[in-house]
Amino acid sequence: MLTPAQCRAARAFLDISQPELAKAAKVGVSTLRDFEAGRRTPIANNLAAIQAELEKRGIGFVDQDESGTCGITCATPKLASAH
Repeated sequence: MLTPAQCRAARAFLDISQPELAKAAKVGVSTLRDFEAGRRTPIANNLAAIQAELEKRGIGFVDQDESGTCGITCATPKLASAH
């Protein structure tokens, strides 16, 4: 499951704003802002849409392991042009 930290990291890596990601994922900016701030978890279909948009742009996600470690990966070398 996508974490707030992974979402922030992916957006930063892609150099996209919250409004840009929210629009592309078809979710509200407040939904994304509150999720990234850890204030609430979006409903399942909104969370899936956010993750799918980031994956479409070349981001992969490393699931949290027993030690609590999670992260992101770059699936393609030219992420900025993948919009």
